[in-house]
Amino acid sequence: MGQNKSLVFYHILAVLTIIIWGTTFVSTKVLLQNGLDPVEIMFYRFAIAYVCILFISHNRLWANSWKDEGLLFLLGITGGSLYFIAENTALQYTQASNVALLVCTAPLFTALVSHWFGKEPLHKNTLKGGFVGLIGVALVVFNGSVLLEINPLGDFLSLASAAMWAFYCLILKRLEGRYPTLYITRKVFAYGILSLVFYFLFYPLEIKTDILLRPVVSYNLLFLGIVASMVCFFTYNIAVKHIGAIKAINYGYIQPLVTMVTSAIVLSETITVASLIGAVFIIGGVYWAEK
Repeated sequence: MGQNKSLVFYHILAVLTIIIWGTTFVSTKVLLQNGLDPVEIMFYRFAIAYVCILFISHNRLWANSWKDEGLLFLLGITGGSLYFIAENTALQYTQASNVALLVCTAPLFTALVSHWFGKEPLHKNTLKGGFVGLIGVALVVFNGSVLLEINPLGDFLSLASAAMWAFYCLILKRLEGRYPTLYITRKVFAYGILSLVFYFLFYPLEIKTDILLRPVVSYNLLFLGIVASMVCFFTYNIAVKHIGAIKAINYGYIQPLVTMVTSAIVLSETITVASLIGAVFIIGGVYWAEK
């Protein structure tokens, strides 16, 4: 009986973590509306998270080999700078709910990338689920570009960020079990920040003090860096440890639904019938593909 109660606690922990992640799209959109650009938001978010993680993971600096160090650098680019810059930029052009739904297709991209580069077989459910998810993507893009007359660039950037996450997962598999999760996460934050140096050489970082000191900006940055990046990382991994990765991942399907609701409330975004049907197809397709 006690064990069942503890499992319920970890299921609730996983759900709460996913709910928080579902609100991050809205939080980023608020920061964009207050004058920060996509790269600045990514930089401040990762910088805050990196400082926080240093307090609990700071002993080891380098990987076992330069090859592994290179893989960690690629993780920082694919799962860090490129992923978040594409996602944050997408939020400039389309609705937060659209971005959340399209980023939700990442597992489908992961299956394709794993097949093409990792030589993993494509199962029938993956293909069927991928087709269903593709219909959902078409509906969401149609909803934004035609019904709401939004620039479709945002939708395509959302899909690009999903593709980046697929490459991140493929690279992560090559390091699986060889390094502590905390160490890998710290390196992702570090290389995500360092990869921005090339960008800042051409477009120097401007410290917008007047914007950063606004309560709505500072609160949202702290939320993204500490709560969404650091705290949620711990709670999610604790949940995975006790209820298993598959059950924890399945809760991820509620993330875009949380974004749809919060974006409608906070940002007054429009939820159309096309976007709702698209959401059902995307979430259903991803779920089917992973069965």
